[in-house]
Order: sequence, then C-alpha cells, then structure tokens
Amino acid sequence: MQYLSFPGIGIDWFHIDKSAFTIFGRGIAWYGILITLGMILAVIIAIKIGKIEGIKSDTILDLAIFIVIFGVIGARAYYVIFTWNEGGYLVTDGSFWHNVGQTIYNCIATWEGGMAIHGGIIAGMITAVIFAKKKKIYLFKLFDLLVPCVLIGQVIGRWGNFINVEVYGRETESFLRMGIGHMSPSGEIVADMFVHPTFLYESLWNLLALVLILIFYKKKKFHGVFFSFYLIWYGVGRTFLESLRVPEFNLMIGPFRLSMIVGILMAVAGIVVFAILYSRYKAKKLAGEEYTDIFGAEDVKTEDKETEKIPEKSESNPEETKSEPKEDNTGADDPSKEESIPENDEKESE
Repeated sequence: MQYLSFPGIGIDWFHIDKSAFTIFGRGIAWYGILITLGMILAVIIAIKIGKIEGIKSDTILDLAIFIVIFGVIGARAYYVIFTWNEGGYLVTDGSFWHNVGQTIYNCIATWEGGMAIHGGIIAGMITAVIFAKKKKIYLFKLFDLLVPCVLIGQVIGRWGNFINVEVYGRETESFLRMGIGHMSPSGEIVADMFVHPTFLYESLWNLLALVLILIFYKKKKFHGVFFSFYLIWYGVGRTFLESLRVPEFNLMIGPFRLSMIVGILMAVAGIVVFAILYSRYKAKKLAGEEYTDIFGAEDVKTEDKETEKIPEKSESNPEETKSEPKEDNTGADDPSKEESIPENDEKESE
C-alpha cells in the first residue's frame, strides 16, 4: 500500500484506494470514473460551443459516440504497438485457439491499464475528418470545437495517474514535490522518495489552455486558430514534461522518448497549420472580403448555412414569402415584378 504527501504545501501522508467501490465483487477504478466524467463534460462543452459554430446538438452527439469508440481503440492500439516486445501480449505456450484468444484478450484488456493519449488524439482526428466529410462540415471548424473537449479530458484524466501513483517525475526538492512512501511493520509511514508531480503540472498546463480558449472562443477570426494553438501549446508542454519523467513511464524508440518526438512534431505542425490558415485569412482581408465573424467563406455546405438564409429573406422583404401577389400597385414595391412596371406605365400613358 502506497502513501502520498505534499510536504511543501503542508499536506501530510494519506492513501487513496485505486478502486472507488465494487460491483459484484469487481472493483470500479477511480481512473475509469474520471475518464467517464471527462467524456461527459467534453460532450457538454461541445454542445455549448456547437451553438456558437452553428452545429446541431444531435450532430455533436453522433460525433461523440464515434470519437469515444475509436479514441479508446486508438489509445490502446498505440500503447500495444509501442510496448509489444516487453508487454507480453503474444501467447505461444498453448493450443492454437488458446493462443489466439489469450493474445486478443491481452491486446484489448484496457481495464488492466495501458493507454496512450497520443493514440487517442490521432484516432479522434481521423474520425473527425471522416465525420466532417460525411456531414459536410468545414474540417477546421470541427477541429476547433473538439480542442476544448480534448483538453477537459486531459485535465481530469491526469488525476487518474495521481491515484494510481504513476507517471511521476524524477526526484526533486521543489516545494511542489510529492512524497511516495509505505507503512512499516511498526505502523510508521516511511518516505521512499520525493518526486515531481508531473500529472499535476500537465493538468494545470492544460487547464490554463482550456480557460484561455473558452474566454476567447467567440473572438476568433478564422477556423483552425484554436486547433493550431492546441498543437503548439500541448506539444511544447508535453515535450518539457517528458524530460522530467522517469524512464520507466516513457514509451521508447531506441534511445529516444516517443512522447518527446510526438510533442515536437505536434508543435511544428501547429506552427505550419497556423501560418497557412493565417495567410489565407490575411489574403481575404486584403482582397476586401468580409471576414469579421467565425464563419468562413468555405462553409458553403454547413448545416447552419441554410438556417441563416431563411431569416435574412423574411427580414429584408417579408412579401417574398407570400404565395399570391397583391393587386393594384403593390407590384411596384416588389423587386420580383420589375418587368411588369414598364407595361403598366405604357397603359397609363395611352
């Protein structure tokens, strides 16, 4: 049994069970509860932002189902692929069908731990691309909407690492240091080490990004700005935090830490995406095209396009919605009857 403390901020030794409660003798892990809570909050945030972007809540819910399913598959697949040699997933000591079944079980056993956020993000992005094409939603609009959802999941999910006492950093004397200890036979808690609580660093780093995005979301000038911001922000933060973690919590490619490589690539990709999208935005401004709101000229087939046209017609000329034209001289006020005006004038002059 492990005990934790934060002596630098006055928190003494305490213990948290990894299971919150049991159902039919099976423990329900705090990690799973936190992930589920993150998913629920992500959907709520997506629906709220969907109103700003003109995307229906039903569409958001459909997307959420696909992203949750394929996000979990991607996160697990990513972890299994990069830990295949040391993970012991392949079973070869039994009959053919026994080996196949046990190997498949080992690969999908997410309840035994082993998922990688980068795999979930990649799978989620692929799912979003296919969904956007199917629903005819501008892709970077959808990416912007998904960024706060991913962040809230990361903010909450990292506390599962805290409860499991995992993914912590190197030993340190920082005031934020986290003590990890055990109870001796005499009942006294003995400190084993004091480490960087990297779960806390990453959670706070992502929380700051989430707050900034929610504050400035309605003020964005072009689609993709928050997506590129996330790639840069998370890529830089994750690269730095990986340098603080102990090697046993890192997926490795030779001598290199995989998460550091991915973090650097994310930051570079974010800079490139932002540069391209910003140059397009500036080109439109220089050309004198109106681009003062969050809806770009590319959104010719989005769901909100048709709904915006209806009130515009009714406000500008309510008479256009009537099926029968008025008699007398009302046609003179109706732009649709411009051809009839000269005929009336000729008759009057005769």
